[in-house]
This record gives sequence, C-alpha cells and structure tokens, in this order.
Amino acid sequence: MVQRAMSGPPPSWWRALAALFAGGLPAPVFPAPGWWWWAPFCLVPWLLLLRTAPTARRAALEGWLGGLGFMLAVHHWLMPSLHVFTLVLAALLGLAWAPWAMLVRVLLAGPGTAWRAVTAPAGVASGWLVIELVRSWQGLGGPWGLLGASQWQVGPGLRLFPVGGVWLVSLLLVAVNTALVVVATSPRARWATLAAGAAVAALATGVAAAAPRPVPADRPARIAVVQPGVISGAAQRFDRQERLTAGLAGRGAELVVWGESSVGFDLAARPDLAGRLAALSRRTGAELLVNVDARRQGRPGISKTSVLVGASGPVGPRYDKMRLVPFGEYVPARSLLGWATSVGRAAGEDRHPGTRQVVMETSGGLRAGPLVCFETAFPDLSRRLARAGAGLIVAQSSTSTFQQSWAPAQHASLAAVRAAESGRPVVHATLTGVSAVFDASGRPAGPRLGTDRSAAALYELRPAAGATLYVRFGDWAVYAAVAWLVVAGGVVAVRRVRGRGDG
Repeated sequence: MVQRAMSGPPPSWWRALAALFAGGLPAPVFPAPGWWWWAPFCLVPWLLLLRTAPTARRAALEGWLGGLGFMLAVHHWLMPSLHVFTLVLAALLGLAWAPWAMLVRVLLAGPGTAWRAVTAPAGVASGWLVIELVRSWQGLGGPWGLLGASQWQVGPGLRLFPVGGVWLVSLLLVAVNTALVVVATSPRARWATLAAGAAVAALATGVAAAAPRPVPADRPARIAVVQPGVISGAAQRFDRQERLTAGLAGRGAELVVWGESSVGFDLAARPDLAGRLAALSRRTGAELLVNVDARRQGRPGISKTSVLVGASGPVGPRYDKMRLVPFGEYVPARSLLGWATSVGRAAGEDRHPGTRQVVMETSGGLRAGPLVCFETAFPDLSRRLARAGAGLIVAQSSTSTFQQSWAPAQHASLAAVRAAESGRPVVHATLTGVSAVFDASGRPAGPRLGTDRSAAALYELRPAAGATLYVRFGDWAVYAAVAWLVVAGGVVAVRRVRGRGDG
C-alpha cells in the first residue's frame, strides 16, 4: 500500500502549491531583476503542470492559482499601499487564467502530432494575449506586467515593437514557451514544431527589417529633465526644482520637464508661482512643462494637469490626465469598495480625469505629446499622439510611494517600449527617479537618474516623424489572436455536431 501511494499521482495539495509557485516564475523578467533571457522559458513549468491536470476542473483551479501567483509576484510592491486588498485583487484577476488553463490542457495533453506543432503554440499564445487584453482595462489595473514588455532592452524586441506593439512580442514569447513543451513531450511533433518555429522566426525577422522606420529631424532638440528627489512638502519641492532649473541657464535647453505633481498649487490662484515659472523660462531660454496637482478655480475636485509655461506665463492647451490609477487616484465603485481606504493608502478623494489628448508646441516648433505617469503603460495613448503629429512624447511621473521597490525601474522601462512602438523619442521625467530618456528606436539616449539622485540633466534628442506599422495598424496582433480562437472554437463545435450526427 505504501508503494502504491508513492507511485500514484501527486496529491492535490502538492499540485496546488506547484501551480501557485509556477505562476509567479515570470516575475523576474521585469525590472528590477530584468532577467529578459528568462522570458522564453518562464511559463514552461506552469504549462507542464496544466498539461497533466487529471480533469478540466482541476486545470481551471490550477490556472486560477497560477494567475493568483502571477499577479502577486508581479504586483508585490503594492502591498504597503493596499495591504490585504492586494490579495483580493490578485485572486479576482487570477480567475482570468482559469479558461486559459483548460485550453492548455486540451491542446497539450495526450500524444503529440504534427498538427499540434502548429495549433498548440498558436492557441496557447492567443489565449494568453486575450488575458493580457482583459486585464489591461484601466479599471482592472491597466497593462502592467505584460510579458512582451520584458524585452525593452533587447534588440529583437525593439525591432518587433514597431511592427505589432508589445502585444506581438507577448504572443511570440508565449508561443516559444509552448513550443518548448511540445518539443519536450511530443516526439512525433518535435521536428514539425522546430520547422514551424524557424519559419515564424524568419518571417518576423524579414518583416521587422522591411518595416518603415521613423524619420528623425535634421536638428536635435535639447531637452532637460528636473528630478528634485525625495522632499516633503509642495513648497519645498517647488523651491528645489526652481534651483535645479536655474542651473540650466546658458546650456541651450529648449524644453525643461518637471515630473508629475511637481506643482502642488493652482497657478491661477498663485500668480506668484506662475511668475516664478515665467522668470525661469526667460532665464533658461526654454519653456517649462510642469504638472499641477491641485484644485483649480472654477472647477470641482482635483485634476493632474500638464501645463506649458513660457516667458510670459502658461501658454497653449493644457492636458488633464485621462487614465487614473485605480485605488491610487480614485476608488472604483467607492460606495462598495470605499473600505479599501481604511486598510491601505487608497485615494481618500477621487481625482477628475481629462477627456482628450493634446499636442503642445513650443516657441521653437517642437511638438510634444504629454502623458502622465500610469498612462505610459497604455500602448494606444502614445500611438494616438504619434498619429496626431507629436515628434516627441513626454511622460511626467512619480513613483515616490514605491521608492524602494521594483516599480520605479519597471515604470521607466515602459518608456522604451512606447518609444519603439510609436517611433518617437520618449522623455520619462519623475520626481524621485527613475528618470530616463529613450530615442525613437527605444534605446537609451543618455544616463538615467536613479532613485538616489536630485539633479537636472540635459539630453539631445531628434524628434521623429512618419508612422511605424504599429502606429498605422494598431493592435492587429490582438485581433489575430481573437480571430484564431473564434475560428478554432468554431471548428471544434462543428466537429462535435457532426460527430453526434454520425453517432
């Protein structure tokens, strides 16, 4: 009896723990660890486990547990702010992996065939991409931790982002993970899988090489980033930024960028501050892009507003942050979930979102599209700015709440992805680091400012024009994944109906 117990299937508790652990294995691919090389392998243990699930119900349970592990591992830095609510959110979002796990079991279980070499990687990757799409909705936390974003510093990734965005890179990474499982478990499908993988790699390489590239401007623009560092108090922060900006005088800057919430007062109600900013513009010879986080006269509530300030004061259109951080800047269904403010640092008052994007133009003709913090996680926003004629994307951010976590480095890495997708340089300016600047191909355009710095840094960038394939065609990789799942589901349904008829 002891021998039978030892040779039988693993107990349920063991599989549950294995699923929870396997779901968290992709987390190190993101900064701060930044193990980008782990991304093509990180899902293999989870896929192997789901493949051997004894029933579809068991696969769904292990998919949910793995999804819970993934969300906790990737968002662990939220714990100091949301406390137990982080676990609640992870458990709810983890449910998205339950149907995916059942799909994995169907496609990977049993003896392999040459047909599986094509259908399994495509099906598993398409299902994963749909999960990324669903959880990318702003109300569910936004597109943080998309697998494709892990390749922000890798040449092949930077060449594929302009073709199909972060979605295409996610799709290919999951397909590679799945193909490795097929090769390891299905000898009859091994060579077909390798052949299919080689064909896809050759096609992707050819398309990336032939894809249109952004056209850089003839003359570089000199952009300055001001990072004041950790300072308590809006007045003290303003003073520090003013001193750092004054040090840029005579250095030829055309635009000086301050971070999110860099001005904690309404400039209309504080003409003295507006005057100091205008004086800074005259002294440095550059316009200042600041971000006002305050109540504005004549408007209810608080907005986070990007304001361009010139030698005579604020000029041009303003931009109000459109996509707010759930719980950080507003509480979804506050009447139902307002209790989150009592167990963590959730927003005590909802910020007011803006309604439209804008492109700001400096006196020197530089056209910049502003984004604010969380918005750099959304591929569609930078794509729209590129289509609207922005030659440069400016992201104003603050991750000071998560200063000693993975969040600052991971947030800065998203700027590289957005730059490569849109074919536009991206300036990521923060209050407390990490600030970073990337050229139109997504490569660093100068040293970054870490979380230990209080400094002003000057960068040379070439604004760009033209449209990448992603700017032209958008989220086509997502549409292809959904279409594959619909067609495959239709084929299975037809076969089942015919089988019943024959029976």
